[in-house]
Amino acid sequence: MFDKWKLAKAIAIPVIGGAVTGLLTGGGMRDFAMLNKPPLSPPGWLFPIVWTILYTLMGISSYLIYENSTGEKRRQALFLYATQLIVNLLWSFFFFVLDWYLFSFVWLVVLWVMIFQMIREFSEISKIAAYINIPYLLWVTFAGYLNLGIWWLNR
Repeated sequence: MFDKWKLAKAIAIPVIGGAVTGLLTGGGMRDFAMLNKPPLSPPGWLFPIVWTILYTLMGISSYLIYENSTGEKRRQALFLYATQLIVNLLWSFFFFVLDWYLFSFVWLVVLWVMIFQMIREFSEISKIAAYINIPYLLWVTFAGYLNLGIWWLNR
């Protein structure tokens, strides 16, 4: 049975987390605008749009996992989801506030592995929940390219 309030809460968690992180690290975006960037770097205004879409998809996928599994399997999948979300949100502080560009790249590689594992675990419960996280994995791959390029061009 579809529960719109559970879905709304599931979407709100990553979207609000991303919004709060964006507000707390927003000063770093001014510095980011001054950095040398690799080719294919998108304009700054695109990032919040893409992340809002990705956070919404993450929330939907977590709702699908919650509704389509029980017990240890659900607990394990949602724990991995929550952990990767925390790792995701912390990256912004390392990159935008602390300017730890190389460390941030390594952190992003860890995040990429966690997302990949999350997609694998989600696929055992709900193929749709897994598939809608593929854009997230692709965006984090692209973010890794940008992060490494920024480190290289600004060291």
